[in-house]
Amino acid sequence: MKIKQWVRQNKVTVAGAVLGLILGYLYYHFIGCSSGSCAITSRPLNSSLYGAVMGGLFFSLFQRKES
Repeated sequence: MKIKQWVRQNKVTVAGAVLGLILGYLYYHFIGCSSGSCAITSRPLNSSLYGAVMGGLFFSLFQRKES
């Protein structure tokens, strides 16, 4: 029950993380790093997680604070 409440309160951040996850994977798939020496874009997991973190952080800037 507490997870549902947390997700409702942070739905903008969660949406940003999901969008970032998808965009991170798409970046890996279409651009990526062919040599394998890039730390973030050499594997789909790394790229997707990095995108999720960046998306969540960016979208959290637009979340309204409850007072």
